[in-house]
Amino acid sequence: TDVDPAMVQAAQRSLAGLPIEARQADATALPFADESFDMVVSFLMLHHVVEWEQAVAEVARVLRPGGLFVGYDLLSSRVAGWLHRVDGSPHRLIEADAFESALEQAGLDPLRLRSTGGGLVLRFVVHKSSITDHNPSNSGHGT
Repeated sequence: TDVDPAMVQAAQRSLAGLPIEARQADATALPFADESFDMVVSFLMLHHVVEWEQAVAEVARVLRPGGLFVGYDLLSSRVAGWLHRVDGSPHRLIEADAFESALEQAGLDPLRLRSTGGGLVLRFVVHKSSITDHNPSNSGHGT
């Protein structure tokens, strides 16, 4: 998905012939039912969503239990801030601690969070726990 129709059209051209659908949508209000996807992928998108915490909450909503949220994004840094001032795009750069907090508030568990590129990029693999992940397994013993 992308909020920009021109980007959606470009994606549709690039994905022609593949079993993938590109749709125009706002990441803070996704037009999909709860627990619709096994995986959500995000590459350099979240920092373009001023209310990116709401986008993370939407990811949690549309992920099935056991699903993964994977990707990478720019961390708040002097270089990233300068690049976005030059290009003029709307943005709100991400602090690693704030990202972890947003994941926790959305009920997502980070499997891997890694800063790379000299602290410019945060790579992430995040898991939505299934109900059984939070409940002790039944050992079969009577009470």
